[in-house]
Parts: sequence; C-alpha cells; structure tokens
Amino acid sequence: MGRGGWLIGGSFVAIWASAFTVAGVVVREWPPLWALGIRFGLTAPILLAIAVVLRGRVPSGGDALRVAALGVFGMGGYLACAWLAMARIPTGLVALICATTPLLVAAGESLLLRRPLPRLAWLGLALGWSGVALLGLLRALDGLPGAEAAGFGFAIAAAAGQAVGLLIYAPAKGRVDMWAASLGQTTVSALLCLALAILLEGGPPGLPGAATLAALLWSMLVVGIGAYALYFIMLKRVPTSTASALQLLAPPVAAVFGWALLGERLFVSDIVGGVLTLSGLALLLHARSRA
Repeated sequence: MGRGGWLIGGSFVAIWASAFTVAGVVVREWPPLWALGIRFGLTAPILLAIAVVLRGRVPSGGDALRVAALGVFGMGGYLACAWLAMARIPTGLVALICATTPLLVAAGESLLLRRPLPRLAWLGLALGWSGVALLGLLRALDGLPGAEAAGFGFAIAAAAGQAVGLLIYAPAKGRVDMWAASLGQTTVSALLCLALAILLEGGPPGLPGAATLAALLWSMLVVGIGAYALYFIMLKRVPTSTASALQLLAPPVAAVFGWALLGERLFVSDIVGGVLTLSGLALLLHARSRA
C-alpha cells in the first residue's frame, strides 16, 4: 500500500474515531434522540442533492425494503442506542463495544444463513465476546451504577442493531447505488429518531452552544458524508483485508480522543477487555480473509 493509501486509511480511522467524540460533546447538552433526529433531518437534503447530481438509481421492490430496514436497524437504531450509551459511559467504551458488530454478523451468517465459519473464526468470536464480558464483569465488581449498566446495555443493543441491519441488507449490497442507499437509510433514520424523541424526550431542545453546534456539523458533514465517501475510496486504494484491519484502530483512537478532549477515564480492566475484544476481531477478520 502506497503513501496515498496510508494517508486515506489514517484519515478514515481518525474521522471514524472522532464520530464518538463529537457525539459525546453533543449529548452533554442535547438529548441524544433529538440530536440524532435533527442531524439526520439536516443531512438527508444534502444526500439528496448528491444523489441527484450523481444520478443515483432509486432502489425498488425488495431492495427498497432492505434499505429501509438498514435505516431502522443499521443506522437509526444503531446510532440511537450508541448515543444513548454515550450519555452514560465513556465514548471509548461505546466505540469498543460497537466494534463487535462483525462478531454478531459472523455468528448470524453461520447460525441463520448456514454459512460455515473456519475454526479460527469461532475462536475469534469466543475471544471477542470474552473481552466484552470481562469489561462488564470487572466494572460490575467495582459497583456498577444503574446509569452505567444502562449504558452498557445500550452499547450492546447498538452493535446488535447494526448487525441485524447489515444481515438484512446484505443481498442487495451489490445492486443498490451507495448514495441512494445512504439517502434512503438517512431519511428513515430521521423519521425513526424524531418519533422516538417526541415520545421519550418531550419537546425539542433549545439553541445549541458553540461547541455543540460545531460537533453536530462535524458529525453531519465530516462523519456522516465525508467518512462514508472516504471508505469507498479506501476500498479502491487498499486491499479489503487492510481496510477491515484499519477499522480495528478506531476504538483505541476514540478512547484517546475521549481522554484528551472530554476528560474521560478508562480503567486497566477496560484496556484488558478491549485488547481481548480487538484480538478476537482480528482473528475473525484473518480467518475470513483466508476462507
């Protein structure tokens, strides 16, 4: 991989990790569901303009339903749970737990779609989930307040929601235009989060402060649109296995960002659990790349 590939890969990791940091800024002032509903609602017209300019094909029939399901589970549900989690536990922990989505996808493909997994992949699944269990267990032994316990639950639900969305969408992946898919799932996510916000969080929030506004704009433009485009550029410039491995760097980078910018603190047990989880993910990706 040349210098350009490394630059693109490094930029993607930093931007992807920053998604959790800026979300942590936003949820300190705004309710998570309202923040996401507004974010998605403002992003959808931008994606519509991009899709029109690039003449993206509108999916139809079953593919449209799969895009909608991806919006409900893989984007709206995933981010709703992740942002609710970040209002309760450190953003680095949420990033780590959400990174376990490939573990759930692999298990779902094996158990539901009957796709065989190599033994090394099963070892990766076991190691990855033992890391997550260790994270929760050691914090529980130290005394886990109700808010933190809920945060862990929301983070696991986020990973599960994303996995469900990806499994449902998988058959349409090669047929649907990426910008049309992004527009569809963003629109569905906006409707979902705004409906949940009205039901669960009451009236809309007031005007945001400067830091919240800047974080929201970063989340919309740099993460929501820029990182999405950068990922597809990266797939053209670097091997798929390398791109998957680079994604494993996002959780530790997110933890560093949370410590440096938000004053968050991680325990030694969090680091040990994180190493186990990421090691399991690395084994899974390695096994699947060889299959």
